[in-house]
Amino acid sequence: MPWFIKQETFRRPYAELRPHLAAHRSWVEELRAQDVRISSGYLVDGDGKPGGGGLLVLEAADHASAEALILQDPVVASGLVDWNLCQWIGAVGDLGVG
Repeated sequence: MPWFIKQETFRRPYAELRPHLAAHRSWVEELRAQDVRISSGYLVDGDGKPGGGGLLVLEAADHASAEALILQDPVVASGLVDWNLCQWIGAVGDLGVG
């Protein structure tokens, strides 16, 4: 199955997003428990401080399926992030996702 990348940028300060980020983590954990191949994390600055946004990698049958799943993400549903979704096709290297 293809891999997809969701990149998001926070529209509000990090502190205001904390409750939604906790719900996001729970959502990802629930999907993983259902054997969905998904991983999520923060984008950080040069000092290692989060606050700019995040990146989520997931495996899905097609773009429409990936987008349907992403629309259920609590941080997306809250409207507190700008986001985009693209299919990723690995060309060189091996991250163990291909």
